[in-house]
Amino acid sequence: MTTTRSFTPARVEKFERLLLAEEVEAESRLAEHREGMLEVRAARSDTAAADDEHDPEGPTMIQEWSQRTAVLADAELELADVRRALARLADHSYGICENCGRPIAVARLEARPTATLCIDCARLQG
Repeated sequence: MTTTRSFTPARVEKFERLLLAEEVEAESRLAEHREGMLEVRAARSDTAAADDEHDPEGPTMIQEWSQRTAVLADAELELADVRRALARLADHSYGICENCGRPIAVARLEARPTATLCIDCARLQG
């Protein structure tokens, strides 16, 4: 297995701090989105909102639920990406392209700490 041999302890620590901060932010956003889902669920079960399909003002409860479900799924994926990046950091595979095995540029990791592909492989998949 290729390792992050070019990563000094200071660089590993820097990315660990960055990823841990992103994890806290992602957990916060996820909790916020879950709370929003609870609010929509409560509104959907409210008998006063039972006929929202005929409300000409604003989105229906179904649309709101669908939008919030998508946002919640994105937040869950973001948190999972951060946790996978932390695991790669712990097993010394962080910063190595999962496709070609070459190092991922530090500048790319600084811009996108959860990156799993080098810029060349990302372009090929994009």
